[in-house]
Amino acid sequence: MQVNSDLRVSVIIPTYNTADRLRECLEALEKQNFPREQYEIIVVDDGSTDATALIIKNYYVRYYYQTNKGPAAARNKGVEMAIGNIILFTDSDCIPDNNWIKEMVSSFQSPEIAGVKGIYKTAQRALWARFAQVEFNERYKLLQKDEYIDFIDTYSAGFRKDVFLSVGGFDVSFSVPNGEDADLSYRMSLKGYKMIFNPNAVVRHSGHPDSVKKYIKLKFWRGYWRMVVYQRYSAKIIKDSYTPQTLKLQILFAFISIPCLISMSFAPKLMFYFSLFWVFSFIAASLSFILMATKQDVTVGILSPLFLFIRALSLGSGVCYRIMKSSLMKK
Repeated sequence: MQVNSDLRVSVIIPTYNTADRLRECLEALEKQNFPREQYEIIVVDDGSTDATALIIKNYYVRYYYQTNKGPAAARNKGVEMAIGNIILFTDSDCIPDNNWIKEMVSSFQSPEIAGVKGIYKTAQRALWARFAQVEFNERYKLLQKDEYIDFIDTYSAGFRKDVFLSVGGFDVSFSVPNGEDADLSYRMSLKGYKMIFNPNAVVRHSGHPDSVKKYIKLKFWRGYWRMVVYQRYSAKIIKDSYTPQTLKLQILFAFISIPCLISMSFAPKLMFYFSLFWVFSFIAASLSFILMATKQDVTVGILSPLFLFIRALSLGSGVCYRIMKSSLMKK
C-alpha cells in the first residue's frame, strides 16, 4: 500500500479465529463518518486457522499474519506497521458505530491528551450478557467523575503513537487478552500522560459472556490477571479510576460470609447471626449497583444480588490463586 500523506489515523484489529465476526467489524469501519483517505485499517492475524485470510481479501486493509503470540504482541505488530500518528484499537468481535473514528480522533484536539477510552454496548439478550453490560455501565458512570482517567480498555482505545512507543507498548508477557491494557494504562498514568473518557465513542460488542459458566471463567481469570498487574502497581489496589470501591467490599464480604454459612452446621445459633451480618454487609455494599441495575433492566436488578455474589467469589478466587501461585514461585 502506498503511503498517503493525508493519513493520520491507523485502526488496528488483532484477530484469532473470529472470521464470522470480523466481517461485520470491517464493514462498519468502511462506513465511518470520517474521510477514508485519512485512516487505514490494519488486521493482525494471530495465527488463525479459519477463513480470516479469505475474508480480508474483500476489504481495503493491510493484513499481517503471525504465529500465535497473543493479542498484546499482535497489537504491537500493528503499531509497528502503522502509518498514522493516532492509533486506534478495537477487537474483531466489535462493531464500531459510524461516528466512532470521528469521536475518538476529536478527543485528541488538545495536544496534552495521550489516550482516549470509548465504550462497549451490546444487543445480546442473554441474561448474563445483560448483567455484564450493567457492570460496564457502572464503570462508565465512575469514569465520568474525573477529568482524567488511568485505565483504557483495548476494545475502544486510542493513543498517540509516539507516546505508545515511548512507554514500550503492550507487555507481551500478557499472553492472553487479560491485563495487558491495565498494565499499559498504569504505566502511562504513572509517567504523567493524560487520558480521557469519551462515552460517545461506541462499539457494539457481541461477545459478552452469555452463560454462568462462561461468566465465572471470565471473572476468575480477570481476577488472576488483574492481580498480576496490581503486584506491579500496588498503589492501584487502593484506587483507580475504573474499579468501584464497592466491588472490593463485595469480594471481602462474600469470602467472609462463606465460612460463616458453612459453620452454621456446627454452631447454628452463633453463626447464624454472624452469617446474617456479613450477608447484609454484602447487600449494603451492593445496594447502589442493585438500584442502578433495576432502572436499566428490572430482571437483572432483581437477580443482581445473586449475580454480584457469584462475581465476587469468581474474581476473589482468581486473585487468591494468583497470590498463592506467586508465593510458591518465590520459594
